[in-house]
Amino acid sequence: MAPDRPQLGPPELATLEQMACDLATSAGRLIVDERPRGLGVAATKSSDTDVVTVMDQRSEAFLRERLEQLRPDDGLLGEEGASHEGSSGITWVVDPIDGTVNYLYEIPAYAVSVAACVGDVRHGGEWETVAGAVYNPITDELFHAHADGGAFLRRGTDVQSLSVSGEKELAKALTGTGFGYEVAKRERQGAVVASLIGQVRDIRRIGSAALDLCSVGAGRLDVYYESGLNPWDQAAGQLIVTEAGGVVAGRGAAPPDKDLVVAGPAALVAALKGILKA
Repeated sequence: MAPDRPQLGPPELATLEQMACDLATSAGRLIVDERPRGLGVAATKSSDTDVVTVMDQRSEAFLRERLEQLRPDDGLLGEEGASHEGSSGITWVVDPIDGTVNYLYEIPAYAVSVAACVGDVRHGGEWETVAGAVYNPITDELFHAHADGGAFLRRGTDVQSLSVSGEKELAKALTGTGFGYEVAKRERQGAVVASLIGQVRDIRRIGSAALDLCSVGAGRLDVYYESGLNPWDQAAGQLIVTEAGGVVAGRGAAPPDKDLVVAGPAALVAALKGILKA
C-alpha cells in the first residue's frame, strides 16, 4: 500500500521541480560526455529490438544514487529496474534515456526524464505527477513544470513559458505517435496510422515519448497518441502538457495509462479519440 499523499505547497513543489531539473540535466550531460566509443547493446527487454545500453544503466545508477543522498525517504521507479518504496509519499519516476534507439544511432532526439509523483505509480489512475523535467542534452533544451505553476522551456539562460497549440481542426493537426517493439503490436499500430494519416495534416514519429509530450506542450506537435507507455515514459511529459494548457487522456473515461495516452488541446484530443474509437 502506497503511503498517504503529502500536502505540498508552492515552496515544496518548486523545490521538487528544481531538483528534477538538476537531476535531468546532470544525467543528460553524463550520457553525452561519457558515452563510450563503439557503444553497443548491453541487453534487450521485450524483444531483440527493445535495447538497453550501458549508458542507460549508468544514468539510472547516477539518478538512484543522487536521490538516495538528497531524498532518502522518497520512493523510486526506474525503467531499468531501480525500484524501492519510500515513506514520504513521493516517488521519483525516472527514464535514464528515453529514446534509447535514437541514442544508440546518434539521432539527436533522446532525453532524460525525471518526475516527482504522488500515489501508487504502478497502477494507472492512482498517481499524479507534481513536478518534473525532461532534458535533451543535444539541443540543451530543458522542459520543466510543477503542479499549478505553468510549464517552461529553458535553453541556457533563456526561459520561455509554454502553451499547447491553438489548432482546433484535426485535419490541420500535426500528429505525433510511436510504436512498440513487438512485431505483432507494431503491425496493429501501423494499421491505425494507415487509417489516420488521411484525416490529419501529417504524422511524426520522433522516437521518444517524453519529447513527444514536451513537443505537444511547446506547440511543436498539435496532438499526440500512443499505446504501450509506462509511467517513466509519460510522468514528466504529461505534467508539462497539462501545465501548458492541454489535456492528457486515456481510453474512454479512463486515465492515461499503458492502454492509451492521448495528449493535446482538449478539442483535438476529443476529435482524435473519436477517430481512434477510444
